[in-house]
Amino acid sequence: MHGKWLAGIRPGVLALRRDWSSGELRLLLLALVVAIAAVSSVGFLADRVGAALGRDSGQMLGGDIALEADAPIPQSFMEQAGKAGLAYVRTLQFPSMVSGRQGSQLASLKAVAPGYPLRGALRLQGAAAGKEVVVHDVPDLGSVWVDPQILGALGLGLGDSLEVGDSVLKISGIVSYEPDRGMRFINVAPRVLMRIEDVPKTGLIAPGSRVKYGFLVAGESAAVKGYGAWLDGHLERGQKLNTVGSARPEIQKALDRAHQFLVLVALLTVMVAAIAIALAARRFSLRHRDGIAVMRCMGASQSQLSRMLWVEFALLALLASFVGIAIGFAAHLGLVSVVASWLDTSLPASSWTPALQGMATGLVLLLGFALPPLAALRRVAPARVLRRETAMWQPRNGVSYGLGLAAFCILALWFSGDLRMSAIVTAGFVLAFGAFALCAYAGIWALGLLRHRLNGRPALRFALAGMARRKGLVVTQVCALSMGLMVLLLLALTRTDLLQGWQNTVPADAPDTFLINIQPDQRAAVATRLQQGGVASIVLSPMVRGRLVSINRRPVTGSDYAEDRAKRLVDREFNLSYQDQLPSDNRIQSGRWLDSNKNEVSIESGLADALGIKLGDELGFDVAGQTVDVRVSSVREVKWDSFQANFFALLSPRALKDAPTTYITAFRIPAAAPDLVQKLVHEFPNLTVFDVRAILRQVQHVLDQVIQAVQLLFLFTVFAGILVLGAALFSTRDERIQEVALLRSLGASARQLRQAQRVELVLVGVVAGLLAAAGAVAVAWVLADKVFDFELSFPWWPWLGGIVLGVTSASAGGAIALRGVLTTPPLALLREVP
Repeated sequence: MHGKWLAGIRPGVLALRRDWSSGELRLLLLALVVAIAAVSSVGFLADRVGAALGRDSGQMLGGDIALEADAPIPQSFMEQAGKAGLAYVRTLQFPSMVSGRQGSQLASLKAVAPGYPLRGALRLQGAAAGKEVVVHDVPDLGSVWVDPQILGALGLGLGDSLEVGDSVLKISGIVSYEPDRGMRFINVAPRVLMRIEDVPKTGLIAPGSRVKYGFLVAGESAAVKGYGAWLDGHLERGQKLNTVGSARPEIQKALDRAHQFLVLVALLTVMVAAIAIALAARRFSLRHRDGIAVMRCMGASQSQLSRMLWVEFALLALLASFVGIAIGFAAHLGLVSVVASWLDTSLPASSWTPALQGMATGLVLLLGFALPPLAALRRVAPARVLRRETAMWQPRNGVSYGLGLAAFCILALWFSGDLRMSAIVTAGFVLAFGAFALCAYAGIWALGLLRHRLNGRPALRFALAGMARRKGLVVTQVCALSMGLMVLLLLALTRTDLLQGWQNTVPADAPDTFLINIQPDQRAAVATRLQQGGVASIVLSPMVRGRLVSINRRPVTGSDYAEDRAKRLVDREFNLSYQDQLPSDNRIQSGRWLDSNKNEVSIESGLADALGIKLGDELGFDVAGQTVDVRVSSVREVKWDSFQANFFALLSPRALKDAPTTYITAFRIPAAAPDLVQKLVHEFPNLTVFDVRAILRQVQHVLDQVIQAVQLLFLFTVFAGILVLGAALFSTRDERIQEVALLRSLGASARQLRQAQRVELVLVGVVAGLLAAAGAVAVAWVLADKVFDFELSFPWWPWLGGIVLGVTSASAGGAIALRGVLTTPPLALLREVP
């Protein structure tokens, strides 16, 4: 067996040399190289951009690794970090009362060691209004940095003294941004930041104190990864590793969407490449039928032909892989400096995974989409020499294409790691191709009926007659052109409407300030002060503290769950609320909205999944020592990145009518009233203010970074799309040569044939453009609704753009691909048979 394959190597190499010299493999090789180069370049760049975004997300945690514990950090953790060559700092966080000249205020004290933060930077309010100063240090010994609310509540200013426990510390800075503070602002008091060496002097930490111990680590990625693996195996109860998702859910949502957009571009690139490969392989197969028939007549067996073709195309795939990956790597290197400047960061080195994906892509595309027509060559009958009409299609070709499609689905899943996105994109293109084929066939059939009624217009009749005669080829051409245009339009939709939809999830007027701990008797006064300050829309949401104690009357504790998040959710108190109407930024996934006449609850989907809560379950909440039993009427999806006041559990008003309640509101500080918060805190000292302007800027910055990266990645897919357009037109070149030869032999003038060709290309362009627009809008809508989770308006421009792009592409591409067909003498044309 091995001897036969070794014997087939030489014929395969000779066939590769012969076909390359004759130019027969160039279109197929070009399609493979461009496909692999596009995929690998997208992969390399996306890998580096993704790594940069993931790495820089450490700035949102204060380090590459952030550990939180209920007890002091073991010395062994620090020793291991030192052995790995990593930088580390310790932090402490605990609540305490602080005092000034106008009384006392509950504060959240955070003690840090020099070097904090290891990633990102603290920002202090500068002397000029609205200005910030970036600092790479911590407070001096004997001094503190505080939130503005501390100054307003206690009537203090810079340079004044603050009593913290048994010590008196000097206020030397006002904190405007703290990288690892996050959005967990409910019941979080204003910050007081101090040196960790000053903590013992305060006398505030004693046995039983509620202290959170933090440990931040940063360094080279390989060392961080190794230390993280070691740390994960040595964690004990009460210790947890924070991630961007757990500490900064609003940033994690932005990063998740960033990854989805980058993956979408990669999937579209692969999809375009598949079309180009299929068209190029079909042309190669059609042009080699006669040569294979001659070889069969000379005694070549099917097995010999199979081995020759396998060797030839295995070598072709190997060559295309090396060339494509090299081009892709070089292309991405040429753009790294541009991307780095856009992202305002250095890009880390890429892994070799994109190279493996490029090789796998080439292999899958060649086997899945080139194999069916190429495999048919080995079955060409010797009678083909005498009977040119021998059919090439066999039912097994459909099986081969099906296997190719299945392989593509696996490849798409590998690319994305997202089953839903892979399924939507793959199913969308398969359904679109089938719909395009049916519509194109119906349109050509209708045009065939129309041509009999066109008298006196020979050019139009020639065009319609030609399209009617070769329905299969025209349908193939329309489908290929439609798919290519669909990808380009989908890219344009992604660039404009999808990205705009993403941007709209964080609108320009998103709230940047939260007020909590508003007492019931302060509601009207606080609302009046906000209105006087220029806040247009004011919603004060009730907030009730409660702990989940039972599910279906069965007591629940953290020990009932294996996952850390579920344990934390059960062990913590919830911020409950009651509403008459569903909040505008919430969406019911299942069930119905609350019945005000019953004790019911609407649960956030993530909480329901973590705790295994289902529709109809009865939940018990401990509220101020009283058990409140409610039944789950719906599961809600909450947009945490909307920066509105949202809750895990919304209850019907009846269930919490007697519960102790405070209120929370979110609003945007008007530009005309920058001192609004200070006035509120001075008038209502009990209020806790949480300023999320810096966090909002972070989310917007991540969004802007990824939009720039996605725009750049579009270029590679556009190049692949251009190749599809050329391959679609080249695929009918040989058939057009025969047709023109016959018509010119029968007396048709070159002018009439030129007009007929122009009319046909315009008709093909119009049909393909309309179909592509319909498919692009449909796929974009499904992606927006099912994957990216925002609303997409139905734009009008893809329809006009599809027609213009279709006609332009078909006309311009046809002029290039069919150049020389109309000017070749009829005798030469008749000799150029496939």
